Amino acid sequence: GGFVIDPRRGVELALLTHGHADHARRGSSHYVATRTSLPLLRHRLAGASVEGLAYGERRRFGEVIVSMHPAGHMLGSAQIRIEAEVAGKPEVWVVTGDFKRARDPSCTEFEPLRCDVLVCEATFALPIYRWRPPSEVIDEIVAWWRANAAEGRCALLCCYAAGKAQRILVELGRRSELELDQIFVHGAIEPGNAAYRESGIAVPPVLGVTGLAKQHDFSRALVLAPPAALRSVWSRRLGEFEAAFASGWTRLRGYRRRYGYARGFELSDHADWPALLQTVRESGAREVRVTHGYAQEFSRWLTEQGLRARVLESIATARAGAEEDGEGEASEA
Repeated sequence: GGFVIDPRRGVELALLTHGHADHARRGSSHYVATRTSLPLLRHRLAGASVEGLAYGERRRFGEVIVSMHPAGHMLGSAQIRIEAEVAGKPEVWVVTGDFKRARDPSCTEFEPLRCDVLVCEATFALPIYRWRPPSEVIDEIVAWWRANAAEGRCALLCCYAAGKAQRILVELGRRSELELDQIFVHGAIEPGNAAYRESGIAVPPVLGVTGLAKQHDFSRALVLAPPAALRSVWSRRLGEFEAAFASGWTRLRGYRRRYGYARGFELSDHADWPALLQTVRESGAREVRVTHGYAQEFSRWLTEQGLRARVLESIATARAGAEEDGEGEASEA
């Protein structure tokens, strides 16, 4: 097809699964992504040539036909379906990109696809990773915020600036009983909010911390910020605060303590173990190629179940650790 999906370095034609920085890198001559992701990508790839396709729209590139389908990871995220004729027979590959199957009002729901070969992420591909309903996690966040407010203390919720922050804000905005004027965000989150609103997502009109007077009282506030803000000079403006982290990685024992969070909320934008197995099963793929996260472990497990599976070595990355965008694969979890 003459393209590279989520290239690590500049190429002539890049097809992007979504707008996170570890997938949408600068330096390529032309980008193609979903139309819904364009507001975010124009901010991320300022000045670049970016073209948008509608979900399900078929486009020929060289000898293959490509279409993009909802991945449920974040605004505009896509699985990329590639159809070609091989030895006189039609063959379909699907690249999942990052995906989740949990309910999320801030993006389009995941669409199961049939294929011959599935290239599947494995960020949380261990049986310990099983997510509870998102509504229960949001309930916990609200209860934690209220408990801190009752003590006259700011609740600082660390989350990733593009995707996770907007998901949480949309969920909170749907709860009429909450004091939305007591929700504030770090400046790094504001561009993502604007991009989501431009795409028609109902992100509530929250204020940025940096636009307020330095003596502003945050004692009853919920403040959303990227993880790097926790130990920055910026956080001193909040007065007394308790910090928590919203990520699937808080499922790991010791993660919260290691990074200095008082609480952890298991809210992930990646598929958990049951969702990964469901996706492989529903694809009907004769072969699975595994990338990212626990790729070796997932590939070995699938092989033990009688499937043809292997790690896609060229793009498989280390599991959790480095943070994305300041946010790497672990950070957008």
